Amino acid sequence: LHNMRTIQHLPREKQMQKATETMELYAPLAHRFGLFSIKSELEDLCFKVIDPNSYKFIARKLREKKEAREAFIEEFMDPIDEELGKQGFTFEMKGRPKHIYSIFRKMQRQQKPFEEIYDLFAIRIILEEPHTKEDCWRVYSIITDWYTPIPKRFRDFISVPKANGYQSLHTTVITKKGRKVEVQIRTRHMDDIAEKGVAAHWKYKEGKEGGSETLEKFVHWVRDVLDNPRPDAATEFVKDFQLNLYQDEIYVFTPDGELRTLPQGATPIDFAFDIHSEIGERAIAAKVNGKMAPLRQKLDIGDQVEIITGNKINLNPDWINDVVTHKAKSRIRQYIKQKERQKAEEGREIWEKRAKRANIEISEQDLTRIAQKLKFDSTQDLFYDIGKGSFDVNELYDVVKQFTSKGRIDDKEDEDKPAPVTEEEIQETYINAARSISDDKALVINGELTNVKYSYANCCNPIPGDDVMGFISRTGDVKVHRSNCKNIHHLIQTDGERIVDVSWAKNIDSKFLGAVKVIGEDRVGMINDITDVLSKSLETNMKSINVSSDSGMFEGILTVYVDDIDHLGRIINKLQKVGGVKSVFRYE
Repeated sequence: LHNMRTIQHLPREKQMQKATETMELYAPLAHRFGLFSIKSELEDLCFKVIDPNSYKFIARKLREKKEAREAFIEEFMDPIDEELGKQGFTFEMKGRPKHIYSIFRKMQRQQKPFEEIYDLFAIRIILEEPHTKEDCWRVYSIITDWYTPIPKRFRDFISVPKANGYQSLHTTVITKKGRKVEVQIRTRHMDDIAEKGVAAHWKYKEGKEGGSETLEKFVHWVRDVLDNPRPDAATEFVKDFQLNLYQDEIYVFTPDGELRTLPQGATPIDFAFDIHSEIGERAIAAKVNGKMAPLRQKLDIGDQVEIITGNKINLNPDWINDVVTHKAKSRIRQYIKQKERQKAEEGREIWEKRAKRANIEISEQDLTRIAQKLKFDSTQDLFYDIGKGSFDVNELYDVVKQFTSKGRIDDKEDEDKPAPVTEEEIQETYINAARSISDDKALVINGELTNVKYSYANCCNPIPGDDVMGFISRTGDVKVHRSNCKNIHHLIQTDGERIVDVSWAKNIDSKFLGAVKVIGEDRVGMINDITDVLSKSLETNMKSINVSSDSGMFEGILTVYVDDIDHLGRIINKLQKVGGVKSVFRYE
């Protein structure tokens, strides 16, 4: 958290590396630990680095609407405040906007502009001690007397807390004017745990509201999810770990009525491994709510699950695609690797018998070089293919025979590898290569105007004004991506030394592709009005238009040639004024 708060002191490419890593691992980790305030701050700080334009846009909109929002919150809270006071509740009530990144996620998920995201804030009612969870239900009753609740948006995390100990009642209500408002009701104890996470459990541990039991459950979960039997598979482990950190939860029951918490999308296989690794390994069938069900069937909230086991290990490697928990994935991968090792040992035995018959001896080091020449990553992979019969041992014999007779492998690409160099030296090499094939264009790299060959990534179509990063390819040219592009985030993790801080040179005399999504009424002449605005009013050329309509509404994606982000903004503003158009926004 401190690194992210002081990140402005790092070079831009280092900022991107740290922000991407934090967004992918540490923010979800804080979420799972129940550290909501830290998780929210980490996400916003990362978002500010990764996509500064979107961050500034939402922050500005929130500031502009601040007075209207505060007036609405006060009007909403007044009758509740009065009624709770009458009934003798001691409480704190506050309304605050959701954090910037969560608003952005909602805009992306719902494909709506900022103006159409209505639940931008949540009202929180915190009951002071000695109020208990029963009082939370009384408060819920008072609120729903005043405002109409939306049944589908009700969540009871008091009766069934989250795995990290989080407890609260969540409901979304509709005001008389049709505005949706999310309301959270909790005690001060619950609020401490929601904001401070597991650390707050210690405060309540001794003899208060079962804090010790909650903490023990959580510590058990952490130990379980961090168990990594294969340290070599770090990338897979992190990917699974992320899934477990952010997924929504469902609650299912054992045949004895014991409640178990699993990630959404879990199957009876996940349930079996959650009970015990041995049960997962020996599972042959499942009963869900008393009826036989496939082991791969997704479970629903409230399902009662019984696992039927056999006497021997029944793991199926194909299950890897059906499970969502880290524990199940990890054990199945371990089993797959174990089977691969056994098959590779069989392949090695086949080779050793063949070599013995021909009286050939070769060192492991030379065998590794031969495996690589045959396009295998290692001798293990080579022997695995021989063991399962997909590679002929005689083909290996022919290459080894050629090697032992000549003392070398005939491969033009096989050269001595250069000595390791520093990240800075690698980057300078790439930049020099880029300069050597320069064209008439100019790109600002690391603050300096440099003649290099560069192009714009098709995956994100950056346009002047977007925050951008560069990736230097092995041929030396620079590929420019938007900083919020998923592909550049992957490249930061895998080839960080090739990432360079780039910015737009002034007076760029080119046109750029931008995409706009338009939603509106499906009326006669709508397409004509839209194209008129583009061609006549803005003198903008359109590359393509894709339109679909349903039940009197249409959605159109327009691809247009623009000068920069301001030009795209003017297009969006003009299109919003066309009759019948409901919303217009940049299409990612």
